[in-house]
Amino acid sequence: MRALFKDNIVEALVGLIVVLVAVGFVLFAYQRTQAGATVDGYVLKARFPNVAGVSAGTDVRMSGIRVGRVQSQSLDPASYEAVLQISIDKALKLPIDSSAAITTEGILGGTYVQLTPGGDSTMLKPGEEITETSGAADLMGLIGSFVNRSGDSKGGDSKDGAAPAAAEPAAQ
Repeated sequence: MRALFKDNIVEALVGLIVVLVAVGFVLFAYQRTQAGATVDGYVLKARFPNVAGVSAGTDVRMSGIRVGRVQSQSLDPASYEAVLQISIDKALKLPIDSSAAITTEGILGGTYVQLTPGGDSTMLKPGEEITETSGAADLMGLIGSFVNRSGDSKGGDSKDGAAPAAAEPAAQ
């Protein structure tokens, strides 16, 4: 075995360097995305009609700054709405009339929960629910409806919007 390493020392060193660089990339990505970071805070609930693109670990942001994460999601069997449990930074106190919306960073961007603070002086307590919510927009549905309606002409050829009169049969 020692003779094998002695004969192929250059290949062994290159292999070791490749493995070390790969481990470095994984550690960098892990730290950069804050995948292991936990939010030390309190949990709130929010109900949405549609949570497409949201899963456990999704960012919760306010003014573009991450202030929490989605802890879990479930379906309420009575109302058929999605219920998100979100963990909010303990230093952030939200007014009771705050709102939550599921938003994307752009056409191809990631999805996150956007919080907008209200103006009430009463603050939400741990375990309470954000009642003002807005679900995720169905972008593919919007694009599909735009494409399907792009060739429609409303009212036919008539300028006043009335339907064109039926053609009379030709006289023989």
